[in-house]
Amino acid sequence: MKLFKNKNTASLLSSPYMVWAFIFILVPLGMVIYYGFTTEEGFFTFENIATIAKPGYLKALIRSIRLALISTLVCLILAYPLGMILSSMKLTRNTYIVTLFILPMWMNFLLRTLTWMTLLEGKGVINTVLESIHLPTINIINTPSAIVLGMVYNFLPFMILPIYNSLSKIDENVINAARDLGADSLQTFLKITFPLSLPGVLSGITMVFIPALTTFAISSMLGGSKILLIGNIIEQEFTQLYDWHLGSGLSIVLMIFIFINMIIEALSDKQGGR
Repeated sequence: MKLFKNKNTASLLSSPYMVWAFIFILVPLGMVIYYGFTTEEGFFTFENIATIAKPGYLKALIRSIRLALISTLVCLILAYPLGMILSSMKLTRNTYIVTLFILPMWMNFLLRTLTWMTLLEGKGVINTVLESIHLPTINIINTPSAIVLGMVYNFLPFMILPIYNSLSKIDENVINAARDLGADSLQTFLKITFPLSLPGVLSGITMVFIPALTTFAISSMLGGSKILLIGNIIEQEFTQLYDWHLGSGLSIVLMIFIFINMIIEALSDKQGGR
């Protein structure tokens, strides 16, 4: 028995979401596109987008892409073995261990990052402990390493969950059949486990790379004023310089990178589904 017997009922129930999506998604997106392609006088221009080619902006964009790629790679390296361990233990989303990895996501994003500021600062908790046991202190606050650490900590759950979900859906009979045919552990992983889990890997990469590329809060708090990512520049254009046209133009550049990432994922999923 279908939940909704006619399309009119389904349309009626979905109308609040459609209104919400129009007001809070399409309208802001339309404003960004309008401001990005116009001057203060309202004339059409590509100058706002072309500004990304200037040395300062281009350097910030390249730095953002580099740190986002590093953070995504670190998250993948940490999340995949963990996902394999969790899936082998026959855990579900309702068990306590999986909840432990979801639990940090329930805390405010800024509070989580602020905690790392307290831990990493010169007289912070970590250095205090190191000094008490007569070990060299670390000084990574306001460096790219601190930003990567903050990204990995905040976005790691977004990599773990899709990978764990994909691995948990792999039929054990397929794995056992490969081993019965003489495949060792490495061959089984490379030819069976990893290809079947690839949709989860691609989903996790997208869910980590996009917020890492566009972040400005993590770089502001853990990188200080010394390290500017493209997200920081866009945030300053809107909130400090009040140049909505240039800020929107730079935002469109980031949107292009996001769309490219989504297209690559869609094509990979399509090829994997053949």
